[in-house]
Amino acid sequence: MDVFNQILEYEFMQNAFWAALFTSISCGLIGTYVVSKRIVFISGGITHTSFGGIGIGYFLGINPLLGATVFAVLSALGIEYFTRKSEIRHDSMIGIFWSFGMAVGIIFIFLTPGYAPNLMSYLFGSILTVSSQDVLWMFLLSVAVTALFVLLYKPVLYIAFDETYASTRKLPVGLIKNILMVMVALTIVLSIRVIGIILLISLLTIPQTIANLFTKKFHKILIFSVVIALAGAISGLFFSYHLDIPSGASIIFSLILLFLLARSFKAIYLRLYSLQSHRKPEQNHHKVS
Repeated sequence: MDVFNQILEYEFMQNAFWAALFTSISCGLIGTYVVSKRIVFISGGITHTSFGGIGIGYFLGINPLLGATVFAVLSALGIEYFTRKSEIRHDSMIGIFWSFGMAVGIIFIFLTPGYAPNLMSYLFGSILTVSSQDVLWMFLLSVAVTALFVLLYKPVLYIAFDETYASTRKLPVGLIKNILMVMVALTIVLSIRVIGIILLISLLTIPQTIANLFTKKFHKILIFSVVIALAGAISGLFFSYHLDIPSGASIIFSLILLFLLARSFKAIYLRLYSLQSHRKPEQNHHKVS
């Protein structure tokens, strides 16, 4: 506890802690929708497409995350629109956006005079460089995402598992899907500084996969995903601080360890439950005898 208090004396560590909390809330909730809707590949496409906005931001001398936000939102809506209107396959359209964003980012970064000093932090994450302004935006996003899932819980649930049923309930499916895709895009952009473009998709899938090991109920997966994401983010934060390694890699490493522990725990539990179930009939047989 003393070590924890000493670390939090530094302002950059306080920012990192709050960033981990708010990112865990946003990614935990949005990631549950992404996994339930089976659009993990789409979130990966949006993540890598946002790199184009980062490159343009560097080239124009503006905040790279602003450019990433524009690119991510447009790509999210674009993928949703073109896969619905065109004859191109879903995965092919995502691949086109994915490669286009990466290509644009690389081109503009190389066209930018001088050296892009913070590029690695966008690729692999650097939670220790998160500013107070970044934390504010993360907080606002977490509030917005939480409000969306609280106020529109049933519509989101229906759309995540059965759009046809949602349509029969006369819900504005298209509008809600677009809002959710925008939230996915914003969550991705504001999580880049924490986890990095390369590894971000893991924060949207691993906590939900762990939660799904123990429950199939949507609302429980939402809650458990946030808690698991936070546990991985905080432990990864301390790994990153003490070992001086990129925060994205350390957070994902922590989440993988949690997954292995959870998987092992469930396997042991099922094994013991199976043995106990086999013993009960034997005990009952002896009693009858």
